Amino acid sequence: MTLFQSQLGQLERAIEHAGSYQQYKEACEAHDDLSGANDWKAKDPCRLYDYRLIRKRVQRIKFAQSQNNISGLMSILHEGLHGNLGNIANPELLGHCKIGTKHLIEEFITQVVSALEQIYHADEAHIDFYDKLSFFEETAHAFGRSCLMLSGGAGLGFFHCGVVKSLNEQNLLPTVISGASAGSIIAGMLGTRTHGELLEALSAEFIFEHFQNWRLWGGLGRKSLLDSRALENTLITLFDLTTFEEAYKKTGRHITVTVSPADLHQYSRLLNAKTSPNALIMQAIRASCAVPLLFTSVQLKAKTASGDIVPYIPNRRFADGSIMADLPFERLARLYGVNHSIVSQTNPLAVPFLSGSRTQAKTLSSMTFRHIRQLAKANSIYAFDIMEHLMPNRSSKLAIHKVRSVIDQQYVGNINILPQKQLRNLMQVAANPTLESIQELISSGERATWPQLDVIERNTKISETLRSRLRALKAREARLFDHVPEGIME
Repeated sequence: MTLFQSQLGQLERAIEHAGSYQQYKEACEAHDDLSGANDWKAKDPCRLYDYRLIRKRVQRIKFAQSQNNISGLMSILHEGLHGNLGNIANPELLGHCKIGTKHLIEEFITQVVSALEQIYHADEAHIDFYDKLSFFEETAHAFGRSCLMLSGGAGLGFFHCGVVKSLNEQNLLPTVISGASAGSIIAGMLGTRTHGELLEALSAEFIFEHFQNWRLWGGLGRKSLLDSRALENTLITLFDLTTFEEAYKKTGRHITVTVSPADLHQYSRLLNAKTSPNALIMQAIRASCAVPLLFTSVQLKAKTASGDIVPYIPNRRFADGSIMADLPFERLARLYGVNHSIVSQTNPLAVPFLSGSRTQAKTLSSMTFRHIRQLAKANSIYAFDIMEHLMPNRSSKLAIHKVRSVIDQQYVGNINILPQKQLRNLMQVAANPTLESIQELISSGERATWPQLDVIERNTKISETLRSRLRALKAREARLFDHVPEGIME
């Protein structure tokens, strides 16, 4: 083995066994330097993206900035700013280095952010305040935003803690977050706790203290196999009687909890500060965690203006959110304008069939396999539609409808963070956790997130700058008129 190969091997082992993100990042940077990936980053030309378009856009922005031409900057950004301009978000670019991307792409993002700051701070003697506000409103809406979606996964859902812990430490948590089943617990914690409070709440010791006995045998002959009292007591301790609106006012995070109906002719619901502001987070999460057979379905509850607790959607009961809406991307897009998703996926029905690869396969065999998989999914849905139509029994129809919903869902996003495919992970799905198993799952979630952090930062930097400056402008407008307009924290 040559010295070069030996050094690369040492760095790859350092990446694999890094004890922190800083160690991981330093090892990746050293690997890119030694392997020649940094030379690839420094060269603009590449068939994987339109480098001529990006280079020209950078030059135009720089020239407008040098002239302090604010109207020109607005025009340049208005005419073509979006998250994948010139294919700069092409996942195939990630396969050429351990961390980072083309310097030209990074310069473009930096230049756009700099231009947005220059527009925000521009002298209002030359550009009207409301022209600024209008620009940021329109551009933020057109550009879109990212969301974080936390899937179901029962005991494996503690993996999400490591994912959000890494994002929180790097200040990369999106403000739009959804959770289903086990993921709803972590989403609830994100919605009700500040940055500092999350540092404690996401520790293995905190999680173990509250969830060590979530699985208690209820016995045969009852409505469910498991006794829900321990889980319910924990949810009361964590969330009390907080509503979605109250949580949003505290943290500014738009959290959504998905629930599935226990009725045949109902559809899954997304509970959040927009759709159900007065609904109790605790009861919504309890419903989302109600895996059929294991836990009983739940009646949702809400808080009135006087503080009374009343039924929400009376005469309806709800169950496990991951059955029908594990990753409700399309409805989040309508509600919050998201067009980019970060998925922490622990659903045991999906993970074994998903790939954590950072690039899209282009071989003939991989394309054939993808086509066969799509055909199998379509044929399965058709078969279940026929069975549901022919079944005379209502309970049988409901069961078939739920199974069809599981098959028909999309389980991946733009960025996917997956646990390792290990048999012991499956064994943790329905088991009471130990402190060691929680520590291992959190560590696994952190490590799985590290390779994605620089990608997430690039993909969210512009949208977060737009939203941050828009919030500041709306706050100024509120002070001018001595009121707080609806959606000030949007």
